[in-house]
Amino acid sequence: MHHPLNLENLTNEVTRLTQNLTSYLNKEITEMKQDIIEVKGLHNFVTYVDKNAEHQIMQALELLLPEAGFIAEETENTRKGQRYNWIIDPLDGTTNYIHGIPLYSISIALLDKNEIVLGVVHEAVRDECFFAWKGSAAFMNGQPISVSKSEKLNDSLMATGFPYYDYSKLDPYLEIFRHMMKYSHGIRRLGSAAADLAYVACGRFEGFYEYGLSSWDVAAGAFIVKAAGGKVSDFNGGSDFIFGREILASNALIHEEILSIMKKYFTPKY
Repeated sequence: MHHPLNLENLTNEVTRLTQNLTSYLNKEITEMKQDIIEVKGLHNFVTYVDKNAEHQIMQALELLLPEAGFIAEETENTRKGQRYNWIIDPLDGTTNYIHGIPLYSISIALLDKNEIVLGVVHEAVRDECFFAWKGSAAFMNGQPISVSKSEKLNDSLMATGFPYYDYSKLDPYLEIFRHMMKYSHGIRRLGSAAADLAYVACGRFEGFYEYGLSSWDVAAGAFIVKAAGGKVSDFNGGSDFIFGREILASNALIHEEILSIMKKYFTPKY
């Protein structure tokens, strides 16, 4: 008989792990030298910090939930769990990190078969830990958070990211960018999708959209947005946003308005 997990306790344990990892990341950045940076693909840097951080977090998560497998960026051929899988990114915002730009995050989600049941995003520089578990509210550093109340794109601050290597949709993407510049409070590009999503959850941004992202960039943040009362979809309004490489997250109130802009410029992928 499989005992149900205590998701609240597990989430609290994960936030403790991210706290330790935050200390490690912030300590290492002061000591990092350019010569230990490898280049991984075009404009997509990875450092020894990334790999160490992932190793640390995987070891710690394995102790918490021995039967769970992993879906992770740095580690090829990680074992998959039959029921549970952690979806992790120990350093989301590597380019920011390398250049000393103070915004990078740790993202950890737990997948139970096909459903996310907990999410933690820890923005390391401001030491803000966002989290939720199945059935809970959304929290930042223990305080409840919720999405903003803006009802129109015109009164909204938007976030996006720029593709690193998949430029196939660049033209429609720039058209949407142009539209957002004209018809919103502005558009920001932080360089960490996990933080973008966390900021939608706590009402700093009204919406965030990007294509080409991987599951470990968005799984935890998307879950927290929903727990905070927001809405998350792919660019067609469907639910293929964790593994489908396109995501739109919003305060729910402006979701349809943004989707109509998406549909105008993007040809649906179905």
